Amino acid sequence: MRTCFLCFLFTFLSYQISAQYVDRSFFKAGFHASTTLGDAVDFANLGIGVDVYQHWGISKRIDFGFATGVQYYFGLDSTIDIGPQAITTRGEDTIYVPLAGLFRFYPTKSINLGGDMGYAIGLNDFSEGGFYYRPTLSFDLSPSSALNFSYAAVQRDGGTWASVTGGVIFRF
Repeated sequence: MRTCFLCFLFTFLSYQISAQYVDRSFFKAGFHASTTLGDAVDFANLGIGVDVYQHWGISKRIDFGFATGVQYYFGLDSTIDIGPQAITTRGEDTIYVPLAGLFRFYPTKSINLGGDMGYAIGLNDFSEGGFYYRPTLSFDLSPSSALNFSYAAVQRDGGTWASVTGGVIFRF
C-alpha cells in the first residue's frame, strides 16, 4: 500500500511540475534610438543601437535569458573662439557592447517588464567598460513585434553613462 501511494505521489508531482513548464524560448532582435542623461550629456546627446535577446520561459509569466547588442552615441562638436577664428572639433563617439543576463515578467499577455544586468564593454579609448543595467518596459504590437522603452546605464569610474531609449523589437 505504501509503495502504491509513493508511486501515485511521484506520478502526480511529476505531472504538476511538467504542467507548469511553458516552452516559450525565442530569439528577439531590434533597434533603438536614445538620448543621454546625467554625466553623458557633456559628451553626447543622441545615440542609436541594436539589441539582441535570447529568452527562455520558465513559467507562463517569467523569462530568463541573455542580452547583448551595440550602443553607439554620437560625440558632440565643440567650438573654440581664438581671436577672429573659430575652431570646431569633432567630439569622440562612444560605443558600448553590453553582455548581460535578462529577466522579464509578463503581468498581461501584451506587456512585459524587467531588466538586463551585466557588464558593458567600451570599444574605444573614451568609453571605458563598467557595470551595466537596463530596466525595460515593452508593449506588443503584434505576435512578432513590440515597442521597447528602457533606461540604460553603465556605471564606471568617474560617473555613470546613462540614456533613455525607445525602439522596436522583432521576435523570431
